[in-house]
Amino acid sequence: MAQDSLTVTDNRTNQTYTVPITKGAVRAMDFRQIKTGPEDFGLMTYDPAFLNTASCQSSITFIDGDRGILRYRGYPIEVLAEHCTFLEVAYLVLFGELPTEKELKNWVTEITYHTMLHETTKKFMEGFRHDAHPMAMLVSTVAALSTFYPEARDIQDPNNRLLQIKRLIGKMPSIAAMSYRHSLGFPYAYPDNDLSYPENFMNMLWRMVEPKYVATPALARALDILFILHADHEQNCSANAMRSVGSSHADPYLATAAAAAALSGPLHGGANEEVLKMLDEIGSQDNVPAYVKKVKEGHGKLMGFGHRIYKNYDPRAKIIKWTAERVFQVTGRNAKLDIALELERIALEDDYFIKRKLYPNVDFYSGIIYQAMGFKPEMFTVLFAIPRTVGWLAQWQEMLTDPEQKIARPRQVYTGHEVREFVPMEKRTPMAVSANSR
Repeated sequence: MAQDSLTVTDNRTNQTYTVPITKGAVRAMDFRQIKTGPEDFGLMTYDPAFLNTASCQSSITFIDGDRGILRYRGYPIEVLAEHCTFLEVAYLVLFGELPTEKELKNWVTEITYHTMLHETTKKFMEGFRHDAHPMAMLVSTVAALSTFYPEARDIQDPNNRLLQIKRLIGKMPSIAAMSYRHSLGFPYAYPDNDLSYPENFMNMLWRMVEPKYVATPALARALDILFILHADHEQNCSANAMRSVGSSHADPYLATAAAAAALSGPLHGGANEEVLKMLDEIGSQDNVPAYVKKVKEGHGKLMGFGHRIYKNYDPRAKIIKWTAERVFQVTGRNAKLDIALELERIALEDDYFIKRKLYPNVDFYSGIIYQAMGFKPEMFTVLFAIPRTVGWLAQWQEMLTDPEQKIARPRQVYTGHEVREFVPMEKRTPMAVSANSR
């Protein structure tokens, strides 16, 4: 019997089965052989929300939540944030290796070439109400790009795929900036190809009548670091959406729109906004102990603490905390930072939070930085979507080139009626209908 295997005894039949273990996992399909008889479909695994199910094999991102480790293609996130630009990391995430100087120069040029949007996109944007949520505008506009580039449907052509990847990375900041300025009633600002990726985004956000926008270096670097930290995060909700929709061979614009729609939910991309609401509720540094006491008594939540994956200090939170200090040297210190620091200090020393492994996550400080830079909370998730587009596209391409991947089609455990007799209209009885049963 192979040592790397699992022996399963079915107590219903007393049959014993051997299931191979590969890379620390067993294949769910291997359990289909476990049956009570010839008519039995076979055993399935049941795992709501995929808490312990791997849907793919991936070489992009490694996370060890217990040890607080995050790596892109083997490189620690701390090293990349310190030494690289976002587009340099984007190249790594997409292609597996850090670029040479020449490769990076060509890559930046190619992305910059695709920052312009078709002029009819303006008309599309103008159709939204002035108070439309920027994330809904971004999702809709990204999906609409599918109509501009019908050749994107040829997903089997590697060169065509690469062209669409460059277009999406180049255009995402332009769409985000356009949605932002639409909400303010400002005219749209065109890209400036002389600027770096984060500087150009800032230019499209904030340029007014000046002939040339000049970004504050510290803020541009902070934005670049935030983009690096958000580039990918393994098989999260939006990455899973990207792979699932992409598995039907939808074009990358529609698949990216689906991923962005998943990101828009408050349980995924909107958590940093909830942190700001919590800090506003606390009000001042002196009120932190009372708020912590209230949370421990079961009244309220400590937003920005804890993570589905990390059971240690989120490595991204450490970098963002360092970045926040540099941002506030330019913007002036935000009182919310002092509240956050005190909240973190108390929580990290309190057995209640230590036992529950509630450590600061990436959302705890990012919202404070974004607000200090001048962004409204409704823009926070849009800022998340810009860099995460790189991770989505890397996941999408990896999925398409994986021979084991098929169209996503999870099974279900059916809990409804068995076969029923049809009831004629005149014999039916009314039932109380709740909102949940409709």
